[in-house]
Amino acid sequence: MIEILKDLFKSGELLKGKYGIERETLRVNNDGKLSKKTHPKGFGNKLKNKYITIDFSESQIEMVTPPLDNMKEVHNFLNILYDIVSVEIGDEYLWPQSMPCLIENNDEIPIGTYDDSEEGKRAAEYRKSLIKTYGGRKQLICGIHYNFSFDENIIKKLYESKKLNINGDYKKFRDEIYLKVARNFIRYRWLLIYLLGNSIDDEACIKEEYCDSIISYRNSKYGYRNKENLYPSYDSVNAYVNSLKSYINDQYIRSYKELYSSIRLKAKDEKNLLNSLEHDGINYLEFRSIDINPFEKSGISLDDLYFLQLFNLFALIKDEEQYDLWQEEALENADKISLFGMNNIILKKNGKDITKENYALEILDEISNMNSILGLGKEQVLKEIYNKILNHKNTTAYKIKQNIKEKGYINSNMILSEMYKHEAFEKRFNLEGYEDLELSTQILMKEAIKKGISPQVIDRAENFISLEFDGRREYVKQATKTSKDNYVTVLIMENKSVTKKVLKDNNIKVPSGYEFHSINEALDHLDNFINKPIVIKPKSTNFGIGISIFKEGSNKDDIIKALKIAFSSDNTVLVEEFIKGMEFRFLVIGDEVCGILHRVPANVKGDGIHNIKELVEEKNKDSLRGYKYRTPLEKINLGDIEKTFLRLQNKNFDYIPKKEEIVYLRENSNISTGGDSIDFTDDILDKYKKIAVQATQKVGAKVCGVDMIIEDYRKEDSNYGIIELNFNPAIHIHCYPYKGKERNIGEKILELLGFI
Repeated sequence: MIEILKDLFKSGELLKGKYGIERETLRVNNDGKLSKKTHPKGFGNKLKNKYITIDFSESQIEMVTPPLDNMKEVHNFLNILYDIVSVEIGDEYLWPQSMPCLIENNDEIPIGTYDDSEEGKRAAEYRKSLIKTYGGRKQLICGIHYNFSFDENIIKKLYESKKLNINGDYKKFRDEIYLKVARNFIRYRWLLIYLLGNSIDDEACIKEEYCDSIISYRNSKYGYRNKENLYPSYDSVNAYVNSLKSYINDQYIRSYKELYSSIRLKAKDEKNLLNSLEHDGINYLEFRSIDINPFEKSGISLDDLYFLQLFNLFALIKDEEQYDLWQEEALENADKISLFGMNNIILKKNGKDITKENYALEILDEISNMNSILGLGKEQVLKEIYNKILNHKNTTAYKIKQNIKEKGYINSNMILSEMYKHEAFEKRFNLEGYEDLELSTQILMKEAIKKGISPQVIDRAENFISLEFDGRREYVKQATKTSKDNYVTVLIMENKSVTKKVLKDNNIKVPSGYEFHSINEALDHLDNFINKPIVIKPKSTNFGIGISIFKEGSNKDDIIKALKIAFSSDNTVLVEEFIKGMEFRFLVIGDEVCGILHRVPANVKGDGIHNIKELVEEKNKDSLRGYKYRTPLEKINLGDIEKTFLRLQNKNFDYIPKKEEIVYLRENSNISTGGDSIDFTDDILDKYKKIAVQATQKVGAKVCGVDMIIEDYRKEDSNYGIIELNFNPAIHIHCYPYKGKERNIGEKILELLGFI
């Protein structure tokens, strides 16, 4: 068959498909005990969130990736889900092992609860019955379920080639492909248990004979399996379905969900699985024998995912040998590997003895040959697999065992949990695999995933995404450009002159000033501005570009230079009075002020040793600072504007500030020009919040950044003025301020769009 695949497909084409992972984990306290808290409300409805839900217990999180095209995307998405959950659960941790944390008795386990819908009631009752049948602690053994299907074009091309000896229509052909893979998975799953078996704890070593040899308690006879060994038929889909029906009729199981086999045939309609399998055929396969790798935050390494791709193809290509007791033999091999896999044990191959190493090398040599002939490019992955076969000390299971011996079971796992949580918090503003997008877009996508809403990037360069949930779809650009704002609203806010007129007509205070359409026109009025507090800015600009502020006034030369800078950004420039006070950015979403920031202009604090240039270089090393809105803060630039502003202070880039001396590098306080953000949401009086909402409503906006200067924000009668409205306000500055409370703005956007 390998030659058929080589003739029909190009190099790497055979690795195409749909891949997904379901990863279970436990929420624990800082002492390694199972959490008794309910599932966090931030994840929404457990029945509707397709990414983050629960399994048996309220404390047993299940993270599910969508079907994705390649393994790198799957691995990234797993890490995304881990980071989201780890941050959302507050002071709790995610247990990194398949085997459970500290649980004293079944009464400590909070069984999963749901809403009052019929589906919710059934789900809760089902879990109550499981604890009676199988016990509580065993229900909390966690694992990874690996889902895959071949690219449909691969199966179609094979079918149309007529080169495989399978008779029947396309549906039958497709089913036979997956049934063969399923049968070979069962035969050779012992190898996957050896390579990916990682479930070891103190209880696994209660029986002395297993202490030095055990690899996977979860996959052993002591793990989570049916009370009777059940061997469903994989000869055809109908035979498989009839097997499950007979097990239910004979009361071995109550539902097809209780067949705890190492592989499952999955249907298009999972809620009506048996009928759907017969009617629609096999949709994909689910491998269920993979343990969680505690040394990987996601629970499985990218190289192991790549090896599973190779294993899929091997299972398709490998010719099947006739042996009646193949399922019984496969289970015997799996049990031996699970409990004695680190020893030099004897396995069975079609009834004959063979050493573990020889059997494994036979399989790996075939996979390596396949990789070479088909040009799959996974030589390095296979090299590591060979190392694990030739020396069991290279397996993850051995490393886990050593880690437990050195640090103890609870402590060794908690160290890993704490490390992963710290990493998740440090990069809580990023979405792994999407770091090229603006940070505000990443934040909105991350919040959508948390709620079970599907995000899709439509245009990466434009930060254009779609959001879909329960049949509804919304399009969003740059996180805040939505269907809720109309075109003329955007045009009003884009034009600062029009904005001022609209606000002034509605009795909202704005600074007085002039509008100039050429540099010469502005120079004709120059005498009106010399030594007077003014602001010079382009008519249509964002992010503080081209703005110069002279709050104490300035001379003729500096004003001319500021005018030239402004005209370089626009052909119309505004010169306005400078309003005394603190500047705040009010973020209005709908009819609510969701965040207020005071933005401090770019600055450095002296140490009496380093000059301004050196202090800026050091401050820019902060991981929160970056470029082009992909981090919460922007790096500070030293250019003409900064040079001019320092000269007004009789300073330059070589000036060495005294210890604790703060030197401001700009007058304007935009985060985009290196400023610092300080949250004032809870400190600003309601009067000014109402003014911000009113201003937003008068221009017809639903999402608006209101820039307001208030002389004394603590006084009701203080002087104020709105200096600008922004139609595309960055949300990341409110989500992750330099100082103060972090605000969940992504959730507010989703509320505005009607998703929650």
